[in-house]
Amino acid sequence: MTVDEEPSRDALPLAEVDAHTHEVPDSLVAAWKARVAKSPDGTALRFFDGALSAREVDAASDALAAAFEARGTSRGDRVGVYLQNIPQYALVLLALWKLGATALGLNPMYRRQELRRIIDDSGAVGVVCADADVDETLDTLAGSAVRWLISTSALDYQSRNDARVYTTTQRPAPAPDGDLVALIGAFDGRRPSPVDLTRDDVAFLTYTSGTTGPPKGAMNTHGNVLSVVATCASWMGVGEGDVVFAVAPLFHITGAVVNATISLLTDTTLVLTGRFHPEVVLDAFAEHGVTFTIGSITAFNAIHELPQAEARHFASVKALYSGGAPIPPATVERFQQRFGVYIHNGYGMTETTSAVIAVPPGDRAPVHPPSGTLSIGRPLPHVTARVVDLHGDPVPNGEQGELELSGPQVVPGYWGKPDATRRTMPEGRLRTGDVAVIDDQGWVYLVDRLKDQINVSGYKVWPREVEDALYEHPAVLEAAVIGQPDEYRGETVVAYVSLKAGLSATAEELIAFSRDRLAAYKCPRTIHVIADLPKTQSGKIRRAELRGLDGPGPASTSKD
Repeated sequence: MTVDEEPSRDALPLAEVDAHTHEVPDSLVAAWKARVAKSPDGTALRFFDGALSAREVDAASDALAAAFEARGTSRGDRVGVYLQNIPQYALVLLALWKLGATALGLNPMYRRQELRRIIDDSGAVGVVCADADVDETLDTLAGSAVRWLISTSALDYQSRNDARVYTTTQRPAPAPDGDLVALIGAFDGRRPSPVDLTRDDVAFLTYTSGTTGPPKGAMNTHGNVLSVVATCASWMGVGEGDVVFAVAPLFHITGAVVNATISLLTDTTLVLTGRFHPEVVLDAFAEHGVTFTIGSITAFNAIHELPQAEARHFASVKALYSGGAPIPPATVERFQQRFGVYIHNGYGMTETTSAVIAVPPGDRAPVHPPSGTLSIGRPLPHVTARVVDLHGDPVPNGEQGELELSGPQVVPGYWGKPDATRRTMPEGRLRTGDVAVIDDQGWVYLVDRLKDQINVSGYKVWPREVEDALYEHPAVLEAAVIGQPDEYRGETVVAYVSLKAGLSATAEELIAFSRDRLAAYKCPRTIHVIADLPKTQSGKIRRAELRGLDGPGPASTSKD
């Protein structure tokens, strides 16, 4: 089955992004400047009780770009953005794009080797981090190609100092290369050297495990991002006067594009509240009159569990979207019954620069009768979605196969990995690794996964990375990690471990051990210690057999 919405790459509806000049922008910077010209005094960013107009954001990002340039940063350079959802994130993005540089999204939960692996692979020349992370980040970056480290404080651009978010108002010492807000002041009034950007320049370098192998950097170009912004803004009804809440983390492609960039380029207000705290997010919906957001179903589940949550908090909402993890139909129904707001499903990948399939506003996603799966939606404009067999040939309506996507949203490839690009994106068609069905009405359903990758609240977890961390424990002989369905997170990480003769370790000890080495979402929530792992005759561990086991052996389950 094929759903074909793709015209030529030169016939994109990008004029929607630039309503002021009615010209198709060549870059994200051109689209941003059109927004500033149209409404310079309109509020671009809100952060608790703080607000910045488009004019102020433009001036601050000009100054910051000049500061980056003074440190030798230029077109094509990669700079790590190692921050939570704070206004500085948007300022850094605009500053880097004005230089023609690339924003390297770094998950603030990454630690040491996780962070260093991406830094080294990308060849980043600089990093912007939180001031609280300076010391550890300096240790991690020692010996790398990074030339400068700038820090910033989440206390800036607001004065409320909400105790639920800020445990202290003490400011650590800034990074050796300066504090971001201080640099903006020092370079006030200055602009970077002009750069003639094109749609082929890389705006984001976003790392993903993809469908196979270790993390790879997807090169999200200005053209990719502009296409997603235009199609999502039109499809999801985001436009002038809307208030977009950055629920999804900005270091994730969905947060970066369908929350942050769509807001920056469409004359709307972007609301930020730092790292996700459900009670803080709930209050912000009502305080700022939020009309649109996209976030993981885990975030909406957390909000639903708050006893103080009421329909009034969502009174201004026009559309809520969720993507990144499967959504049980019962979860959507429960949320709507309590708050009167329907959560629309959406689907995208890092390699598609975020959303490419979604449920239209006002529609309800149907359920696939054979599997009970809620549809992820219909392909957005300019996306070709096909379900293909093992030979790459389309299958008839209603039959299962691998979901294949193509269109201007699909990245040109992975950074420095031409072989992986050819395997995953033959002739520009992205092989997603997801088993899907497309029905006669064009609704797409994901019914299985081709690979072992685990999807935890929209974050991708590769089992090998978790296994490698467990193997560092001196008592571990063998380890195998699988994903198990979880109504709250989509999937949860479960490990099966056997121990070396004469040595001992409890499941609780192994969970604690993994926490010191992995981001929290990657850590196994349950570990089963068993005598021996099932294997093939060649010695390969049989993960499929582990999925059929029901908790053999001693186990511990993390509560956080």
